[in-house]
Amino acid sequence: MLITVFTPTYNRAHLLGRLYESLCAQRFTDFEWVIVDDGSTDGTASLVQGFIAERQIDIKYLSQRNGGKHRAINHGVSQAKGELFFIVDSDDYLPADSLQCIAAEYSKCDSSIGGVAGLDATYGGKVIGSGLAQDFIECNSMDIRFKHRVTGDLAEVFKTCVMREFPFPEVEGEKFCPEALVWNRIAHKYKLRYFNKVIYIAEYQDGGLTDNIVRVRRQSPVASTTYYAELLSSDIPWGQKLKAAINYWRFRLCCKKFSRVPRLPLLWNAVWPLGWLMHLRDLHSS
Repeated sequence: MLITVFTPTYNRAHLLGRLYESLCAQRFTDFEWVIVDDGSTDGTASLVQGFIAERQIDIKYLSQRNGGKHRAINHGVSQAKGELFFIVDSDDYLPADSLQCIAAEYSKCDSSIGGVAGLDATYGGKVIGSGLAQDFIECNSMDIRFKHRVTGDLAEVFKTCVMREFPFPEVEGEKFCPEALVWNRIAHKYKLRYFNKVIYIAEYQDGGLTDNIVRVRRQSPVASTTYYAELLSSDIPWGQKLKAAINYWRFRLCCKKFSRVPRLPLLWNAVWPLGWLMHLRDLHSS
């Protein structure tokens, strides 16, 4: 099997049908759909059982205690049969040629490439961000942002073996881990083949992770500060490092046990006051 389409879901039964229909309409059929239900209470299980009974596509349904998207991803990766692993959120869906495009681009990759990535678009078909300046670029996920200056969300499809090599860290008591933490770790070892086609339709929901990202990061300060600390040790522009250092202190102040948080080089202690001001602003706006 070439592709595992993976969907973590939590109380999105009212939206899953749209994604299901888009998967049934795919022109490429060598795929499975793995769903990890992160403790839903809205009838998601019975809905998915109905999908399975229709026998239109290969579906595997898994459930877990509510622990966050990153734990659901780790669970899904452990059960995936596909050579490629494509995360598709429960409130989004795929164009009919999405998996066909992924398979075509992947066939052009050599063994050094860790996966492929296409573009995201809105429900109305508008590309989210800048798109690529050329048909394809082979580079890592940090260079695509900081050297090629591509903006907006991208739809990454990693080799499943790469996802197993770089699992999401699971911090006790936290239900969030930035996906970019793992993507950046992968970037130190693997390039991706980025191609200039829309393969993902995104619709941001009120109350979702994107909508409440500051609150979510405040509630998971160890994972958040780990992301910013590792970003500081990467080859990125100085201005981006400054932002990372400020955000590190912003969220470190949310952590009750500083011993769990990674330390920064002494140089970056100088920006603590700026992080403290951001922290105060977050408190006042919450």
